[in-house]
Amino acid sequence: MEEGALAGHPRAEAVQAWRQVVSHPVGGRRQKPRDSGLTMVIDKGIGMRQFVDLLEMGGEYIDFIKLGFGTSALYEGARVAEKVDLARDFGVEVYPGGTLLEVACFQDRLDAFLARSWAMGFRVLEVSDGTIDLAPEERRRIIRQALDAGFHVLAEVGKKDPVRPMTAEEMVEQIEEDLASGVGHVIIEARDSGVGIGIYDQEGRLKEAMLEAIVQGVSRPERLLWEAPQVRQQRELILRLGPNVNLGNIQVPDVVALESMRVGLRSDTFRTVFRTVVAPRKDGTWRP
Repeated sequence: MEEGALAGHPRAEAVQAWRQVVSHPVGGRRQKPRDSGLTMVIDKGIGMRQFVDLLEMGGEYIDFIKLGFGTSALYEGARVAEKVDLARDFGVEVYPGGTLLEVACFQDRLDAFLARSWAMGFRVLEVSDGTIDLAPEERRRIIRQALDAGFHVLAEVGKKDPVRPMTAEEMVEQIEEDLASGVGHVIIEARDSGVGIGIYDQEGRLKEAMLEAIVQGVSRPERLLWEAPQVRQQRELILRLGPNVNLGNIQVPDVVALESMRVGLRSDTFRTVFRTVVAPRKDGTWRP
């Protein structure tokens, strides 16, 4: 179908007119540019056609796209720059995964990594030590160097090795140090699986006590970005922390569904609104 072929078609008009017919059941959703309600999508190597589709369908709802792990090291440089530039046209910032920066630190190539990142158009970087170990002063130095180079810095807290997980208390301490170092947001590690790591158990279920300890223990919980690759994890965090909770490692096919959940256009969250304005009948049905 030719571009613009639906212009003026009744179906096209109906799609554009929904806002005049129904409103979002859950209000208060923050619009871009925003500091809370962030959505970070993980790109594990999708091609340019799918990348364009992602932005055309969901760019309005995405704040960051992370080129997961070290995948961007397998791209041609021009292809990396193309993704960065295209995403920015939609108000989305792309950044390389923290693992790639860890590799650069391990190989003592941080200066070159920062220079190449800037040359390819990245303006956001993630600092983490999920695989390697960084002394506190070294982590602060890396953050400061990236900030001084002009990058917006996200820090990630958590270990990818399930044999040596961080406690809630350790995570709170690291979060506070990172915020004091000047990072924009602190990401809570959950990998791309959300299983057996961070605030999730081996079944991917939320560790409620750990979540509560982190939220209550930090000075600025609104600066936390929770990795939540599974839909049920996204639902649980939205129901507990509200529609403007920051969520990351969202899978490419789930972007629009997530936004639907944030604004009450999915049963998971619409149900909470519905039950506050109607009352149950004796037969179990509901009435206004």
